[in-house]
This record gives sequence, C-alpha cells and structure tokens, in this order.
Amino acid sequence: MATTVGTEDTITQLVTNLILLERDAIAAYEATISRLSDASLSQQVEAFRQDHMKHLEILNEIAAETGAEAPTEGDLKQMLTTGKVALAGLMGDGAILKAMRTNEDDTVAAYERASDHPSAIPKSLAFFQKALADERRHRDWMERTADAL
Repeated sequence: MATTVGTEDTITQLVTNLILLERDAIAAYEATISRLSDASLSQQVEAFRQDHMKHLEILNEIAAETGAEAPTEGDLKQMLTTGKVALAGLMGDGAILKAMRTNEDDTVAAYERASDHPSAIPKSLAFFQKALADERRHRDWMERTADAL
C-alpha cells in the first residue's frame, strides 16, 4: 500500500503523519528483529531501528516547534507493516527483508515528498533530507541482502 505522507497541505499535518509513519516503521523493525534467524541480520536491522528512533525524536522536536500533534502510538497502517513481516516470517529471512524493503519504499517516498514540501521550515528541510538518505540506505541494504539470501 503506497503512502500519501508528504502530500499534506501544512507542515503541522506533514509532521504528524511522519511521526505516525516512523512509529509504524519502528513497530515493523521490532517485528523483523524478533523473526530473523540470523543474528548478524538482526544486529543490522536494530541499527536501522535506532535511526528511526532518532527520526522520531527529531520529529517530536519539530512538532513542538510548529504546534503539530505528536501521536504517541502508530496508526492502523502499523498492522499492515507488521503483518507483512509476520507473513514473510513463514518463508525465512530473505522474505522478511523483502517485506521490509516494501515498507522502506513508503518511507523513502514520504521523505522525498517532505524534502520538497512548500511549508517546510529550514530545520525540517535539513532533517527531511538526512532522513531520506537514511531511508534510501536502509532500503538498498534490505534489497541487496534479501537478494543474496
């Protein structure tokens, strides 16, 4: 399911939806870590989860500065992101990482749009570009590693 995050009219709506997206991503990473059988893969995925935790921290700061709502839980999409991982878990580590790559497609798309958002403030633009680079790195690793398994 493709995300629409990044198409919002205001910076406050954008930040709120990015927070939800990050919370969903963190839940998917936690589901992935608990299902991977290879400890070295789990270790790398945990490092990526930590990137998402940092993203969430910065987004909460931006929310406070812009007056955006900062949800403390994910939304219904979390069931989709974690559900894909759970189903893939039945087929092994490669399938799990492929499921996560599709989740990363959404975060990449969201941060690409956010990086061009007309209401973004300077601090948010710098963060969106850094987060985009992180998400592309995560997605590329998921794809390369899944293909090698």
